[in-house]
Amino acid sequence: MVEDARFEDAGGAPLRLKAMDGDNLSVISALVQDAVFPASEMKWDRRGRRFALLLNRFRWEDVDDTKTRRRDYERVQSVLVIEDVLKVSTQGVNQQDPDTIMSLLAIGFEPGDDGMGRIELTLAGDGAIALDVEALEVTLKDVTRPYIAPSHHKPSHD
Repeated sequence: MVEDARFEDAGGAPLRLKAMDGDNLSVISALVQDAVFPASEMKWDRRGRRFALLLNRFRWEDVDDTKTRRRDYERVQSVLVIEDVLKVSTQGVNQQDPDTIMSLLAIGFEPGDDGMGRIELTLAGDGAIALDVEALEVTLKDVTRPYIAPSHHKPSHD
């Protein structure tokens, strides 16, 4: 019988991924789907050209679709870092209230000239964060041990 990889199988090592092309970015996008974060955990270092989010991501890599699941679903805090950011713009994001909780649905990349392009973070509720980048370089790194998802359920979309 084949089982999905679990956090414990990695010997306690956190997930660490880097995307430098669209295919790799789609893997990271799938792993951060339904991640939640407060507006206060969104930072852009203009001088360092780095945008970062501290996410509470659902551990999709730990989901099995059998009806015999005996463990609770989990989340883990992760840092999503986007390098070489030239400009950040938002739509439908309330930056005045740092306690506003946002839900990340997907990450996409629209290539431009000479490796440049735009990364778009699509948020629930018609929100979006657009990042003009000089090159595509995105990392996702787990920074805590997994914890039981407060809802005890797998996110679902109608």
